[in-house]
Amino acid sequence: MIISKTPIRISFFGGGTDYPEYYRQNGGAALSTTIDKYIYITVKKLAGISEWKYKITYSRIEGCNSIDEIQHPVVRACLNFLKINDSIEIHVISDLPARSGTGSSSAFTVGLLNALYALQGKMVTKERLANEAIYIEQVVLRERVGVQDQLAAAHGSLNYYELRQDDSFIVNPLVLKPERKVLLQNKLLMFYTGLSRYAHEILEEQISNTKENKIDDNLKVIKQMVQDGVSILTSEKSLDDFGRLLNYAWETKKSLSSSISSGFLDEIYSRAISSGALGGKLLGAGGGGFFVFYVNHENQDKVRKCLSDLVEVKFNFENEGSKVIFYT
Repeated sequence: MIISKTPIRISFFGGGTDYPEYYRQNGGAALSTTIDKYIYITVKKLAGISEWKYKITYSRIEGCNSIDEIQHPVVRACLNFLKINDSIEIHVISDLPARSGTGSSSAFTVGLLNALYALQGKMVTKERLANEAIYIEQVVLRERVGVQDQLAAAHGSLNYYELRQDDSFIVNPLVLKPERKVLLQNKLLMFYTGLSRYAHEILEEQISNTKENKIDDNLKVIKQMVQDGVSILTSEKSLDDFGRLLNYAWETKKSLSSSISSGFLDEIYSRAISSGALGGKLLGAGGGGFFVFYVNHENQDKVRKCLSDLVEVKFNFENEGSKVIFYT
């Protein structure tokens, strides 16, 4: 039996420039960190007599006798990609809801590949896990996805990603003084809006605008924010500048598509800012999921009180990325 453990991420800057429609023309960038909220995937060969060759348990339960019968697209694609012929059982457990902007779909793909490789007795590099997850999602499944989520899930930690026009990716770990990294972590508050959504439904307009070069100026600004964020974190500048930059990023991101925000989401954001948050952003494509706010300690109780109708999720940064935690 194999168990993989793969973190989800908080994206700070660069969202929108990590789609191939943009970075293949202009180059892209992203700044994100993974946190200690995970997707656990158990893979076990079925021994003895079983009604099904493949048993998959996630938000539903599937029993199938051929890979092509499997309804879960990522499971089906990964089993085909790795040419898995053994009878196996797959269980999925997630710390956070799906379709909530934390990159959980790509974390699932990375974690499943990691577990299936381990089942074959192989240990592959984090770079390979990320690249193959990108291939499966973008090429095999033809999904509207970028590349930062797979890179983050595989590599883990706080990183600046360079996304090159030739489809190569450079992972630059940010080296911060431990106390500065903890200070940043402790100034971030995360709240669940209660709304889940399929990212591709939000992204249709944004991708169309990108292809037609309608939002090139905004994406250029968003790409520059990655460099600005890196500069703030790796210097002696006040971390409050990072919070203010998040506010600027959120206002800029909303211009990419009319589907990113809503009256309900704008009202949540306004409440947090009025109560002392310096900035924040909705994670992922938009439309729902999680807000993360940068709030100094003296204002955190105020923000928690004004958002008491939402669920706060407390977290710490994590540094390891996807890994196999059980092998027998």
